[in-house]
Amino acid sequence: QVQLVESGGESVQAGGSLRLSCVASGFVYVMGWFRQAPGKEREFVAALSAGDNDLRELDSVKGRFTISRDDAKNTVYLQMNTLKPEDTAVYYCVATTIVFFTTSPSDWYYWGQGTQVTVSS
Repeated sequence: QVQLVESGGESVQAGGSLRLSCVASGFVYVMGWFRQAPGKEREFVAALSAGDNDLRELDSVKGRFTISRDDAKNTVYLQMNTLKPEDTAVYYCVATTIVFFTTSPSDWYYWGQGTQVTVSS
């Protein structure tokens, strides 16, 4: 069982930046992020496989969010720039051993507890 622990969620103003971090208790081939806004379903944000071989991103965050990982530290990051109020959500770190993963929550075996990001206008 892999444990995921996120950090970095805060309240910021629109246009600001945040960096989320997630440390895994062991190596997992694919790590990423989902988010869930109040009253909405969980939404895939970004994922990256080990060795940066496979990168997926939600269209609405391309150019603003950057996912990266440090496999030596079993850590994945989400750098979020030019934040918008619609980015307000609980952000979950996720991980899976599925090589050909999809953006469906059911493909992601491991979930962190979530960290709140609030963007005010």
